Amino acid sequence: MNKNQFDIIIKPKTGLFDIDLKEIWQYKDLIILFVKKSFAIRYKQTILGPLWFIINPLLTTIIFTIVFGKIAKIPTNGVPEFLFYMAGNTVWSFFSACVSQNSNTFVSNAYLFGKVYFPRLTVPISNIIGEMLNLGMNIALFLCFFAYFIIKGSQIHANWWLLYVPVMIFQISILALGFGIIVSSLTTKYRDLTVLVGFGLQLWMYATPIVYPLSEVPEKIKPFIIYNPMTSAVETFKYAFFSTGSISTSGIAYSWLLTVVIMAIGIVLFNKIEKTFMDTV
Repeated sequence: MNKNQFDIIIKPKTGLFDIDLKEIWQYKDLIILFVKKSFAIRYKQTILGPLWFIINPLLTTIIFTIVFGKIAKIPTNGVPEFLFYMAGNTVWSFFSACVSQNSNTFVSNAYLFGKVYFPRLTVPISNIIGEMLNLGMNIALFLCFFAYFIIKGSQIHANWWLLYVPVMIFQISILALGFGIIVSSLTTKYRDLTVLVGFGLQLWMYATPIVYPLSEVPEKIKPFIIYNPMTSAVETFKYAFFSTGSISTSGIAYSWLLTVVIMAIGIVLFNKIEKTFMDTV
C-alpha cells in the first residue's frame, strides 16, 4: 500500500532535536482543547471562579507590601511599593506557574500518553498558552493600578522599552517550557524532584529582584543575581513601566543565550524519555 494513501504517518524520532513543528501545528485544535480543559478544571466547583485571577495577585501584592515594604522597609527606587511588588509578581507568577504546570507532564498524563498517539509537546505548550491567558489578566490589573498611581501624581512613566515586553514574555515562555520539560523528564525516574520543584522556585524567586531593586543588592552577591536569567526579564519589565533602574543589553543577550541552551537540553531529554517513560512511570 502506498504511504500517500494515509493521512498521518507515525514514525520514530531519530534525532536528539527531532521536533516536527508542522505536526504540532496540525494538532492546534487539541492544544486549544487542553487549554479549555485546564481552565474548566482549575475553577470547577469554586465559589468565585475566574475572580481568582484578580484575587491571587492582589493578595500576594498586599502581603509583599506589608512584609517587605512596611516591615522590612526595602527601598523601591521611588516607585510606589504596591506597584513595584505587583510588577515583579506579575512577571514571576507567570514563569513560576509555567514551570510548575510543565514539571509533571509525563507523570500526570501517563494514562493518556499510554492510550493514544499525539505530539507529546502539545501538553506543555497548552500549559504555557493557558498561563498566558492568566498573565494577560494580571497585566490588565497591573495597568489599572499603574494608571491610578499616575493620576495620583506618582513620578513614574513608561518608555519605549514597552515594545520589548512581548518579546520578553516570549523568552520567559521558552525558558519556562525548557525548565518544565527538563524536570518532567527527570521525574519519570526520580519522583523526589516533584517535591523539590516548589521549594526550588521559592529560592529562585528570592534570587530574582522581585521584592527588591537590583541596585540594593550588595556587590559581593550581585554577580549571582545577574547570572539569573529571570533577573533581566524582571528588570526590563520594571524599567519599561517605571523608567527606573537600568537595562543591560549584555544581560538580555546572556539571558537569551541561556534560554536557548536550557530549551535545547529540555528537547533532548524530552525526546529521549518520551520513548521509554511508560516503562518507568
